[in-house]
Amino acid sequence: QVQLVESGGGLVQAGGSLRLSCTASEGTVSAHTMGWFRQAPGKDRDFVAALTWGEDRFTTYADSVKGRFAISRDDGKNTVYLQMNNVKPDDTAAYYCAASWIRGGAPRTANGYAYWGQGTQVTVSP
Repeated sequence: QVQLVESGGGLVQAGGSLRLSCTASEGTVSAHTMGWFRQAPGKDRDFVAALTWGEDRFTTYADSVKGRFAISRDDGKNTVYLQMNNVKPDDTAAYYCAASWIRGGAPRTANGYAYWGQGTQVTVSP
């Protein structure tokens, strides 16, 4: 059973940085495309970033975070990261890590992911 645990959320001022971590059960990160999503109160869960498994390490980002956020992974630590730079109040949300069931590509919708963490809250103050 795949398990995902996010950490690293908190309160940060606009313009600051934060790094989220997602620790997965053994072998998950090296064998699945991993994604980050976020959900603000009263809104849908939105795609943030995804990173494919294997050596190509293809990445894709939502337009709203492109150039500010970076997804990466450490297979040895079974961990995927989301580095958040130059954060804005609109980035305030619960952030979720997910592992895809699709073997090729990097899905940008939630239905492309089979396993989810419990989420970590990020709050950006003006």
